[in-house]
Amino acid sequence: MSKHNPVQPALRTENIRYAVRDIVVLANEVASTGKQMLYLNIGDPNQYDFQTPDHIIESTYQAMRDNYNGYSPSSGIKPAVEAIEREAERKGIENIRDIFVTTGASEAIEICLTALVNDGENVLTPSPGYPLYTAVLAKLGVIENPYYLDESNGWQPDLADIRNKVNDKTRAIVLINPNNPTGSNCSEELIRGLIEIARENDIVIFSDEIYDKLLFDNVGHTSTASLDKDAPIITFNGLSKNYLGPGLRIGWGIVSGDLSLMEDYIEAINKILRARLCANHPLQYSIQPALEGDQSHLGEMVEKLTRRRDLTVEMMNDIDGISCVKPNGAFYAFPKIDVDIEDDEWVKGLIKETGVVVVPGSGFGQVPGTKHFRIVYLPPEDILEKAYKAIGKYMKRF
Repeated sequence: MSKHNPVQPALRTENIRYAVRDIVVLANEVASTGKQMLYLNIGDPNQYDFQTPDHIIESTYQAMRDNYNGYSPSSGIKPAVEAIEREAERKGIENIRDIFVTTGASEAIEICLTALVNDGENVLTPSPGYPLYTAVLAKLGVIENPYYLDESNGWQPDLADIRNKVNDKTRAIVLINPNNPTGSNCSEELIRGLIEIARENDIVIFSDEIYDKLLFDNVGHTSTASLDKDAPIITFNGLSKNYLGPGLRIGWGIVSGDLSLMEDYIEAINKILRARLCANHPLQYSIQPALEGDQSHLGEMVEKLTRRRDLTVEMMNDIDGISCVKPNGAFYAFPKIDVDIEDDEWVKGLIKETGVVVVPGSGFGQVPGTKHFRIVYLPPEDILEKAYKAIGKYMKRF
């Protein structure tokens, strides 16, 4: 019998990492030993005591019963696109040039990166930032060009660092606002500074605003594109966080700016949209009811999250060797740890010893020499309190 060579995977997969889910491999191993686990690692509200609003679910059922089960237009159905446009206008976005519905905001992000960036070019990404961007850029073979958020300034973007990182191969800059993993909400002044840098260097801005309605302490949100109607900006959003439907996999992109600068790029995006057919058709019928229907769940959600945020910050800052900047939005905190080992090893030890599952800061990016971990404070207070006491006990050994 002849010997066959093993199938070799594509080189582009070598550098793909996704820390949020990669850590689950270890957590599953520990869980299999019978240890009670406390999961603070996945930003999925529906795993805890949050539920998708009924009117969003019912609109999807009705669409299926009405047999909207074939293909939709590649960019999305008209009622959804029009509802997204009205929502964008309410946020102050002008010069809207295109809107497209995708399989979650992550598909919109991947399509827009694919349509823009060539080999050897780079994209400025926030550090700390959501690891999806790192994974997609690795898959595309594009250079990630991280810029730092300033922990001493409430995790706001460091504009001086951004200016230093821009070069003639930089094609885009990503702003995640509110930020995952830090929960920071970017000030209008900082956003204007970022737009100025982008305009000076002909860079497209990717503004990821998936948590824009989950803000605390009566703080408002500024949509990047609302501050400059001519700058080339793509605004990403979806139903996963604000509308408690992460598994619905419905997101969108809104292209705004000077059409003379964007026309060819918009066509490139649409080539990819047409090639992948469409997002889930019946689920697109939930977009208009979500954006324009009953919003009462948001008040209840923010109230719950505010209590859990406050508990998180208080208990983390009470632990020797841990400090935590107070988040303004989303449902994440990014505490800093003062330990003699890398945060990856610290997290592995935490999971094995206590069953508390968090994600190491290295999975999101951080200033060299600093160590952090991300907490998802979606669980009820009693679970959070138990987990934080376990973290405090574990920290005593360091």
